[in-house]
Amino acid sequence: MAFSFEKLLVYPKSVDFADAVCAATEQFHRGYGFLVDQLNRAALSIASNIAEGNGRFTVPDRKHFFGIARGSVQECVPQLELTKRRGLIDESKHAELKAQLEEISRMLSGLINGLENREV
Repeated sequence: MAFSFEKLLVYPKSVDFADAVCAATEQFHRGYGFLVDQLNRAALSIASNIAEGNGRFTVPDRKHFFGIARGSVQECVPQLELTKRRGLIDESKHAELKAQLEEISRMLSGLINGLENREV
C-alpha cells in the first residue's frame, strides 16, 4: 500500500533529485565535506517536507511544509553553483540538476496554489 504522498508527481522527482545529488557528491575532493553535507541535507529536505506536509490534516500545515520544500529547492541553487565553480561537477551535470530543481519548484508552486484555491 502506498502512502498518499507517493502518488504526488513531485515526490518521486524530488527523490530522484536527492539520489542524483548523493551520487554526484560521492566523488567530491577532501575538504568539501561541508558542501557534501549541506547539499545532501537540502536535497533530501525537499522530499521529506513533501511527505511530512502531505501527512498534515490542515491546509495551512500542508502549505507550510510544501513552502519549506520549495525553500529547500532554492537553497540547493547556490550550493550547486559553488560546486560548479569549484570544479566538483561539470557544466552539464550542473545544468541537469538545476533543470530538475526548476521543474520541482514549478510543481511545488502548483501544489501550493492548488491548496490556496481550495481554501477560498
